[in-house]
Amino acid sequence: MPKDKPTNIDLDDPALYIGRDISWLAFNRRVLGEATSETNPLLERVKFLAIGASNLDEFFMKRIGLLKRLKETGIDAPSHDGMSVRQQLNAARVTIAELQDIQVNAWETSIKPALAAEDINILDYTDLKKKQRAKIDEWFRVNVFPILTPLAVDPGHRFPFISNLSLNLGVLVAKPGETENLFARLKVPDAIPRLIPVSEDAPIGSFPDTDSLSFVPLFQIITNNLPMIFAGMEVVDVLPFRVTRSLEVQQGSEDAEDLLEHVETALRLRRFAEPIRIETVPDPSQQILDLLLEELELDPQDVYARPGPLEYEDLMELYKLDRPALKDKAWLGVVPPRLADDELDIFAAIRERDILLHHPYEAFDASVERFIETAANDPNVLAIKQTLYRTSRDSPFIESLIHAAEEGKQVACLVELRARMDEDKNVRFARQLEGHGVHVAYGVVGLKTHSKCSLVVRREPDGLRSYAHLGTGNYHPDTAQLYTDFGLLTCNSEITDDVVNVFNYLTGRSLNTDYNSLLVAPFTMRDRFYAMIDREIDNANAGKPARIIAKMNQLEDIGIIKKLYQASQAGVEIAMIVRGFCCLRPSIKGLSENITVHANIGRFLEHSRFFHFANGHEDPIDGDWYIGSADWMSRNLNNRVEVVTPVYDEFARRRMLEVIEVNLADRKNAYKLRSDGHYIRLEPDPNDEPDSIARIGTFDALCQRAERSTWINSLSDD
Repeated sequence: MPKDKPTNIDLDDPALYIGRDISWLAFNRRVLGEATSETNPLLERVKFLAIGASNLDEFFMKRIGLLKRLKETGIDAPSHDGMSVRQQLNAARVTIAELQDIQVNAWETSIKPALAAEDINILDYTDLKKKQRAKIDEWFRVNVFPILTPLAVDPGHRFPFISNLSLNLGVLVAKPGETENLFARLKVPDAIPRLIPVSEDAPIGSFPDTDSLSFVPLFQIITNNLPMIFAGMEVVDVLPFRVTRSLEVQQGSEDAEDLLEHVETALRLRRFAEPIRIETVPDPSQQILDLLLEELELDPQDVYARPGPLEYEDLMELYKLDRPALKDKAWLGVVPPRLADDELDIFAAIRERDILLHHPYEAFDASVERFIETAANDPNVLAIKQTLYRTSRDSPFIESLIHAAEEGKQVACLVELRARMDEDKNVRFARQLEGHGVHVAYGVVGLKTHSKCSLVVRREPDGLRSYAHLGTGNYHPDTAQLYTDFGLLTCNSEITDDVVNVFNYLTGRSLNTDYNSLLVAPFTMRDRFYAMIDREIDNANAGKPARIIAKMNQLEDIGIIKKLYQASQAGVEIAMIVRGFCCLRPSIKGLSENITVHANIGRFLEHSRFFHFANGHEDPIDGDWYIGSADWMSRNLNNRVEVVTPVYDEFARRRMLEVIEVNLADRKNAYKLRSDGHYIRLEPDPNDEPDSIARIGTFDALCQRAERSTWINSLSDD
């Protein structure tokens, strides 16, 4: 029987929602949890420490930058959780301080000593023997000193520009016999590794033949050679510091007549975006700090003084060491079984039945790259179209598209110039493609194109046939080895006809928004998701099976959350797997007691988005299944071109269900969200078998299954 729906809960009550920023920081706490966990291999812990620091940088550039600008412009309207801008800033700063303490403790008391126990030593310059110092000083004179450019600040020299995330030394010097301190800024060069190998048996900067390694931070070497740089001057004080700048530059692209030119201008402006943070070592020189605060127009609360490395990302140099015993077992995705034969016509395989791909468990190059490369070389292919949001600098897709255009095929590429952090690279790709005859579009004015889709039109004996790839991840060969994503290769005309219309909208002026199978934002996606949730509510009220399972990166859209609350109140069972921030509060009696929210953190970044609705069916395989590019966020549903595709193939649905079951059985890499907004780490049951999913976790379990092709063998008769 359906449950009685409570009527006394106001869904507009801010207390029912978790703040986006606090939830984002909670995600980073889970990342740092992997750095503190001694169950992870040592260098994997180093990697997670670096990732956690990079995430915090991104949080400052995106969210703190935005909040500070809102505060400065007098906009202090409350967010969906009822917190004002000032309250959000204060709460974020408190949490950031906690996360930085976790970083420091993990590094100083656990990871650094553990590295030393493995003969990987991070030394201070002052720890070196006199002979080693002499060697390293000579290395500095030859290899670093000529690169450095000290910049004085005085009436004849303006305060220099401090670039974003750069590591610098603020130096006070004085002329002999004089009391006036003069300031100079010295940037630690990016072209030299930040951790310099030192050995008695090998030249400085090179690795010895033994496994015993020692490193000295580059900034310490520079600091201890300042007398060489400021010859004849007395070095009074030194302050290592790092500046973070906001990414929230107003671009106004909605009115831009030439989007390419506009983005290039915006990139130049971003370089000079306002500073929002200074990081320093503990007990910083007050004179230097006061000068920096004045010149950068920052407040004391924008200073983050902490021990440990100023740039934890520098530690990724340690992760690159050839020490396999200290890392996860290397993983190379298996060739999808349906594509294992190199001689197989990939188009024939797709015609036989849809092919669901799961990266990085299955190889990206043997599937998606092969699809586009084959199309570029096939004389029967007449047209190739693709969206590019992010890709690698040496992207095989760029090469294939250029080759196809040179072969006389009709080639169109939608390059999203406004993909944040990748704008400069995408501008170069656009210029490169245009130079080789590819028809390049730059997206729709006012909307980012975030969809991940490709279209191949091929001449066949019975006429033209369209093939499509639709995915949850970018066409990026590097991240395809690190992020978990789904992709679908299909020639189902119900889907490909819609893909044709999507590209006509993106590259032309088509106003057709009537999509039959695809969910396309900002046109049909929100309404279709609402309708499917409402259908589950109706089925629950009618006593039919009612179920929602959704996996995504973030859950923030209040309209969707309200619908999920209503579904839970009606008795719909809802399982959410949300890697990052989640603004929904599960497990509230009378509201969300039928909703669970899981989050998995581990060796691969969970990036796939998929959705399941029971649609009245007891067996999940018979329900509705979708994969696509969109999270349940307002920006994805309202302000981006997103594509979510149905998955019709029964075999593909079985694989998706298996992935869900593995995710929900995980007790090694899994967290569960409580109604108070805190996450608890799940633990295996003492009775769980050593090789159970609960103990080995999602990532190892899916790697093992990919190696054994478990789903192929067990379902070969389906």
